Amino acid sequence: MIRYLNTADGIRPDQLEGFFEGWPSPPTPETHVAIMSGSYRVVLALDEDSDAVVGFITAVSDGVLAAYIPLLEILPSYRRRGIGRELVTRMQQELGELYMVDLICDEAMEPFYASLGMKPAHAMTVRRYHKQSGTTPESK
Repeated sequence: MIRYLNTADGIRPDQLEGFFEGWPSPPTPETHVAIMSGSYRVVLALDEDSDAVVGFITAVSDGVLAAYIPLLEILPSYRRRGIGRELVTRMQQELGELYMVDLICDEAMEPFYASLGMKPAHAMTVRRYHKQSGTTPESK
């Protein structure tokens, strides 16, 4: 059974194996915990049978007007079960008082987000791939 949590409190690195599929230099599970702990909001999908996190979404925000959703990931073996849809829906509820919520996605994902009430927009980005694995407070 999948249980949804609105906190990363108590999540251990060993519960976060298998994320960041296809990233050449993915964050470690320890850094993943730091990402979630440092986020303005987080929603996790936890498989109660395996005690593993199988999906997550994060948001960063000023807490007044704007939020950005940088990460939504579902483990490959758990995709196509509605977990991503539930995570986005719950995050939209968490951010419901804010004026704007933005995210950037691949073009192939636009229909998914549109089905959840989001609209396409233009964006500009900078990607520093040499920093893709992230840093934790301990490594600074």
